Amino acid sequence: MPFVIGGIVLVVAIVATAIALSVSGTASAAKEEISIGLVNEPQNLDIRSTAGVALDQILIDNVYQGLVGLKPGTVDQIVPVLAERMPEVSSDGRTYDFALRDGVAFHDGAKLTAQDVVASLTAALTPEVVGGAATVTAPDARSVRVVLAEPNSQLLWLLANRPGLILEAKAKNRLSNSANGTGPFRFEQWKQGDSLTLVRNDDYWGDAANLKTVVFRFIPDGRAAVSALKEGDLDVHAALLPSLRSEFDGNHDFRLERADGTDVFTLAFNSAKPPLNDLRVREALSRAIDTKALIATQHGDGKQIGGPITRLEPGYQDLSAVNAYDPSAARKLLAEAGQQNLSLTLTAPNFYDQSTIDLISTQLADVGVSVKVKRVEFATWLEQVYTNHDYQLSYVDHAEARDFGNYANPGYYFGYDSAKVQQLYAESLRATDPTTANELLSAAEKQVAADAPAKWLYNYTPTNVISTKVTGFPRANTNSRLNLEGVSIHG
Repeated sequence: MPFVIGGIVLVVAIVATAIALSVSGTASAAKEEISIGLVNEPQNLDIRSTAGVALDQILIDNVYQGLVGLKPGTVDQIVPVLAERMPEVSSDGRTYDFALRDGVAFHDGAKLTAQDVVASLTAALTPEVVGGAATVTAPDARSVRVVLAEPNSQLLWLLANRPGLILEAKAKNRLSNSANGTGPFRFEQWKQGDSLTLVRNDDYWGDAANLKTVVFRFIPDGRAAVSALKEGDLDVHAALLPSLRSEFDGNHDFRLERADGTDVFTLAFNSAKPPLNDLRVREALSRAIDTKALIATQHGDGKQIGGPITRLEPGYQDLSAVNAYDPSAARKLLAEAGQQNLSLTLTAPNFYDQSTIDLISTQLADVGVSVKVKRVEFATWLEQVYTNHDYQLSYVDHAEARDFGNYANPGYYFGYDSAKVQQLYAESLRATDPTTANELLSAAEKQVAADAPAKWLYNYTPTNVISTKVTGFPRANTNSRLNLEGVSIHG
């Protein structure tokens, strides 16, 4: 009997040890740090005033939040975030009443108040943003009211993006090099030229993030990113260059996921300066570009598009027949404009595939337009092209969704100024009926396509390289926001 008892004790001990090892193994299987490669690095961290989608990718949803946001995994499904529920909207579409969520605090410990919301939205909802005056008040300590001088059918979309982010009114941090939000991750450090680190917010008002640490590494060189992935220095790389997809053929350590999105690779024409202020020249350049040939080089990451609005956005229509590829017509238009031997400079950020830019240059050369390509750092592109409008042609990915308002803004870098488009767009914003709003937006887009301030080359659906150990990585609009709240990594 003692041996039996001893045997039972021994078996129990063995089982207990096995269970302990199993539990220990499970615990060690769940990693708490992830490294994500991004092509672009922010110029600074002030999300109120700094252009570039790298800030949106890193900070929106993760650090900063708004009253409403986008449901993870969707392109445009708006859900309440810092608001308890979706707002009550008046019948005339001008008044929005929000109830604030209880128990929300900023990362510095200060409680979210209605006055924080009032201050943030008052600063952001300028007439330029909402198409008229906006008054933001706090009827009581837990509610906020937004009253518009004119209805704006896109207000909730604006509030789900940069203009709607809520910052602490009395915060003392410098926005240019730090961030203080309400999200599931806190800003930890920024090593400029290398990486930016977020850490889990253990006092988060919602469900705690699975990851303890997120390191964004800035790697503009595509081949360097591939090496970092294969060497284990990255778990994810966002937006793999299409020409490098074959690097992962037969590699079972990673999966390639194509994200739905509204990115549009755009060849912009500076419509404010000669010779591109001549519609005939812009039409000619548009007709010289064979977008199907360009899409064929994208290894499945490009979709046909004929205007600035994608299939996933309100107002979409098939405009691929407008100024379609016709090199003979392009040569005729250039001759009519007296520009048979035209020379132009194309400015592009230096992290894009050279082969695509070369193909554009070849197609333009075929109709008698010689192109000098100037590849620059993204910061230089932002300064020269986006800010100073010092360019002729520009090649860049427009990653922001629902950005048609840029074509109704004569101060935007396109230099495009159409009173008709501005009127139609303003009417679409004022429309309280979604069908009417979409019809007006479609009419505005059709006019833009005819005026050719740009050639919309293709709707880009980026491929992300993701370790098979990673689950829950976003699959929509990943070039403009990366909500990491539900991401896990194992092994």
